[in-house]
Amino acid sequence: MGTLILMFYSTISDLKVSIVGLGSVKFGRNTAVKYPQEFKIPSDKELQGVLGAAADCGINLLDTAPAYGSSEERIGCLLAKNKDWLIATKVGEVFDPITGQSSYDFTPEFIQASVRSSLKKLNRDCLDIVLVHSDGNDKAIISLGALDVLQQLKTEGLIRAVGMSTKTVEGGMLAVEQSDLVMVTHNVGYQAEVGVIEHASALGKGVLIKKALGSGHVTVGNPIEESFECVFHQEGVSSVIIGSINTAHILENVNHALRAKSNSIT
Repeated sequence: MGTLILMFYSTISDLKVSIVGLGSVKFGRNTAVKYPQEFKIPSDKELQGVLGAAADCGINLLDTAPAYGSSEERIGCLLAKNKDWLIATKVGEVFDPITGQSSYDFTPEFIQASVRSSLKKLNRDCLDIVLVHSDGNDKAIISLGALDVLQQLKTEGLIRAVGMSTKTVEGGMLAVEQSDLVMVTHNVGYQAEVGVIEHASALGKGVLIKKALGSGHVTVGNPIEESFECVFHQEGVSSVIIGSINTAHILENVNHALRAKSNSIT
């Protein structure tokens, strides 16, 4: 079978993103995660293979975060100044591998420092997408001005598009109105945030989907196909983020995404 190429892209702000993005939790962290099976963090050579396979399929969006262990640093080293990839990172959550716990800080000072740290780790002069990494208190975080800080950094030329990875419908609605995009959970077993997606679509804002496969708990056969059908049947979805360090799985996901997207527009 030849390599499948994603022929569908969406626009977020001025960014043209592939309808499937590659999540990178497994690039740098394998403790205190919710995946059904244990895994080994891949070597640089293995990661180069994963990134190469994804790029060959037409994937150009890579999702990371300071909370993903060494993911940002490894991406920065492996991709250097590669502009073919669009990178989305986050602010607000930091993971401590010693305690196995996350800590959160949404103050302006911390957000500014986090963005500058990500610029350095990712080896970039400008971050393509930065999302607030919510702890679940979406409305309070927004009221503290987290999105305002990111918008100011965007004005300064350090970020191209800003948004929030939310956990509540109310927070998602507010984030859509105050930023360029939102990241929400949507899958066959959870569709409570459909209203956020619809609101974003109405306003012309971007939507990234997380946990489309239930963090790996949807694994083989028709359930995966049904998951992609569920995602792309919903109008307004820009890209679905799928975490993988398995090249065969990436190809399979692209296959399902192409079929689901094609079905959604016929």
